[in-house]
Amino acid sequence: MKASTFVYPWDVNGDPEAPGRIAALGVRQATLAAAYHSTRALTPRHPRHRIVTAEHASVLYPTDDRWQGRELRPYPAGEWAPGDAYGEAAEALANAGLEVHTWVVLAHNSRLGAEHPDTSVVNAYGDRYPWAPCIAQPATRAYLVDLAAEAAVRPGAHGTELESLGWYGLQHLHAHDKTGGVPLGDAGMYLMALCFCPTCKEGYGDQGLDADELAAAVRAALEPLWQGTVADEGWAGVEKLLGESNAVATRAWRDATARTLQETAVRAVRAAAPDGFQILLHADPVTYHVGANPGVDPEHILSVADGVVVPCAGGPGLLTPFAGQGRKGAVVAANFGVVSGMGGSPGTLASDAARARELGATEIRLYHAGLASDGDLVAVREALAAL
Repeated sequence: MKASTFVYPWDVNGDPEAPGRIAALGVRQATLAAAYHSTRALTPRHPRHRIVTAEHASVLYPTDDRWQGRELRPYPAGEWAPGDAYGEAAEALANAGLEVHTWVVLAHNSRLGAEHPDTSVVNAYGDRYPWAPCIAQPATRAYLVDLAAEAAVRPGAHGTELESLGWYGLQHLHAHDKTGGVPLGDAGMYLMALCFCPTCKEGYGDQGLDADELAAAVRAALEPLWQGTVADEGWAGVEKLLGESNAVATRAWRDATARTLQETAVRAVRAAAPDGFQILLHADPVTYHVGANPGVDPEHILSVADGVVVPCAGGPGLLTPFAGQGRKGAVVAANFGVVSGMGGSPGTLASDAARARELGATEIRLYHAGLASDGDLVAVREALAAL
């Protein structure tokens, strides 16, 4: 069962021991960030630093001339990843015998939203989500597609894993996050993710909805939740709060928007990539879910991409809808956290991976070799040896 671990360039660059240490875990692949969002990351073994602060979303390599004259374009990294940080780390990892794939974060960019506020998702109250580009807007879609193609197909890469290729919503740890005071549940999170930018308003109109009336209906539907009422779980909760016809129409618009973006981005990556290049999407099998693992239709996405990376922090249950779907040989990679301090469970990795395989997983992903403690890495090595 092939295993890969996620890695940042700053975990590797400046630490000559890092590539060998990662290879010694027993993984065959390193999934290396080429475009990433803002973060503050621990580097517990690096000889030069212990904390890396990536101040904004950026690409971790020099961009080409496709961006000249364009208003929306990727931001270069600062001192946290200077020059071709991706390329330097990729070469070191490859020299250690690892197959390197790119890790590309797309529709998650706070700086883009701060500098170009009209690109952001706007909720039913008129609040903008600067971390969440609206994937319905033509200019934003063009930016995301070109970023996917450029960041994915770096020299020497054997494949890519595309994160956040779909809708983003309220779920984002933004600075000192203070949004957990009211339990919105699955239904409330969907309603808070509905976008009311001009493009989305037109899209709702195409579904037979009046956008202003819909926004008012969303606000009315959320009011009981603000007062402490717990909504029904799942899609039934959305339909109960918003009304079945309204709910179905919003989902039709959003599902089609995400699906066509995913199709277009994958085509662009394939056109830029060499033969045999593998394209995976971070994905959730419930289409109305949003975030780093956006919702997809399993059968559809496995007919478009070569596979999916599925979050398993809450257990492997999300794997089941992907099993047996798509073309022969489609990858279903179970993504496990292995950082104890961030809720991961490296001590149960062997049994978790075995259960994931029973449910249809063909590979596993480990989040994250650079962030994990020495003890966590020992547990990972032992688990992979057992597998």
